[in-house]
Amino acid sequence: MRKDIYERIKIMKNEGIKPNYSEIARRWNCDYRTVKRYFEQDVIPIRKIMKPSKLDPFKSIIEDKVNLGCTGSSIYHFIKRKGYDGKYTILRDYVRSIKVEESQKATIRFETNPGLQAQVDWKERMKLINRQGEIFEINIFLMLLGYSRTKYIELTINRNQDTLMMAMINGFRYFGGVPKEIIFDNMKTVVDQSKTNYQNAVINETFYQFSKDMGFEVWSCRAFRPQTKGKVEALSKLMSRLEPYNNEFDTLEELEEIVKEVMSNINNDKSYATNEKPLKLLEKEKEYLSPLPNQELINNYFTKPIARIVTKESMVTYMNNKYSLNPKYIGKNVILEVSDSELKIVYNNEIIAAHKLSKRKFNYQKDHMISILKSDAMRFKQDEEIEDFAKKQLELYDKFN
Repeated sequence: MRKDIYERIKIMKNEGIKPNYSEIARRWNCDYRTVKRYFEQDVIPIRKIMKPSKLDPFKSIIEDKVNLGCTGSSIYHFIKRKGYDGKYTILRDYVRSIKVEESQKATIRFETNPGLQAQVDWKERMKLINRQGEIFEINIFLMLLGYSRTKYIELTINRNQDTLMMAMINGFRYFGGVPKEIIFDNMKTVVDQSKTNYQNAVINETFYQFSKDMGFEVWSCRAFRPQTKGKVEALSKLMSRLEPYNNEFDTLEELEEIVKEVMSNINNDKSYATNEKPLKLLEKEKEYLSPLPNQELINNYFTKPIARIVTKESMVTYMNNKYSLNPKYIGKNVILEVSDSELKIVYNNEIIAAHKLSKRKFNYQKDHMISILKSDAMRFKQDEEIEDFAKKQLELYDKFN
């Protein structure tokens, strides 16, 4: 039995989708009759003469309330006010059947082969405060491999499509390859038309091309069906590990390092689902991941705009190196445009600084350094003294960087 095909068919059954046998056969390199046989196995219903139930008019309401986490007792009192005159035990048994069915669906859906599947989501608009009382509103990108439970986590300032694609490339590099398929919710950066009970999702054209370049299939889970991506949503809860760092950091760069440390800790903790450390299972899963495309193709995505917040040092960070700006942009959201040799910094569609890409840790321009010194440490000094000091500092940076 082809377990990969079997699992895909199970997922589609649970989502209520009848598969296109020919399409799946092409994708998985098998005969369409194999796909059809897997779909039809054990699904022929035994016809029963069903007696009408007093619950029938209320079943849709009951299912909605169960999905919201309501108890059987609370639902019973609710539908009594709507005219239900049956016994509580009938309702209790029906609620139990719904919960068992959902539990079985989740178990089937989440058992995946090595290298088969990853899931992507965001922890949105998380607010943390630094030691100076400054509020940082951040997003946490999450990508999770289904077999090993290895997680890639990245702090981002926004959730636009360019940021999503670059974060995914970073994740593929961290994993050491690309899974066959990736599940998303109906995020607007991925789909133009959301998946519903009646229609499949329409994948955004730009993101579709990205998926082909990287070598993975896009799967969009149905809106309001969080079970489909439950692993990633469970991971979102682990982001509570960041909350103790409130008032315990100074800069965005320091917060980025904290996120990396949290990721390392999570991937070295034993998973409850596998009783193994994710990074240990990743060694096996790597064998089944597809290689990344050539570097030239990847570079096409990394040359797209990157969002940054200008730090209190009047710097932005790119590839772990810092580049200066005029201090009047401190705290502003700017865009980095990167070419093969140059870094342009854009604010309100205007280029406000341009630097040559460098391997040096600190990259100051003379006029920026003078403005920074005038605004703070040397604000009471004469211009000539400030310029001399700036010149000497730049010479030192050139010497030691």
